[in-house]
Amino acid sequence: MRALLQMICSFFLALLAAGVSLATAADDPHAADRQALIRLFREMEASINAQDVERMVAQMHPQATVTWLNGEVSRGHDEIRAYYQRMVKGDQRILDRYLTTAKLGASARFFGNGEVAVADGTMVDEFFPVARGPFRLDSNWTSTSAKIDGRWQVVALHLSANVFTNSLMAEAQSAIRLAAGGAALGGLLLGALLTWLWCRRGAQSARSR
Repeated sequence: MRALLQMICSFFLALLAAGVSLATAADDPHAADRQALIRLFREMEASINAQDVERMVAQMHPQATVTWLNGEVSRGHDEIRAYYQRMVKGDQRILDRYLTTAKLGASARFFGNGEVAVADGTMVDEFFPVARGPFRLDSNWTSTSAKIDGRWQVVALHLSANVFTNSLMAEAQSAIRLAAGGAALGGLLLGALLTWLWCRRGAQSARSR
């Protein structure tokens, strides 16, 4: 009997939760826009992981602005393409690959009669440089999208990372500690060698007298 009552209670709680969920969706005037923005968000992530800059700019307004992780700013499709070519594709490229796993931090906020949306979140990035081994970096993103001619497009994208605490800083600090330790050890060995030479010279002088 107790098990039956628990089943009935669980059933009605599930119905209540479903009703609340449906009511929330029905009360949200931007529900369809949120779904479109999530598709846009996922397409941007997929284009980055596919190393496909054309697929990326297809989701952006022709005058979109991107602030990259290194602080550079690209304005418009041509500058975005040029940056990507220089960083990932060209003969003098810095990276062989760049992969990201992005997460949405909160629901998008809408402005301007629902025609502008601002969203933010986090990324776990994996970089594969040409000149060194791969490394990971946790970063943040903020995007502004606009609904133009019935289609959502990214008009601004800002990427940032913690400049004080990240994997590269930890690696640099580790290298400094290793260098300092190596220098200290080298100093001790040099001191020991000089002491040994001084003692040996003193002993030879004593024998020659």
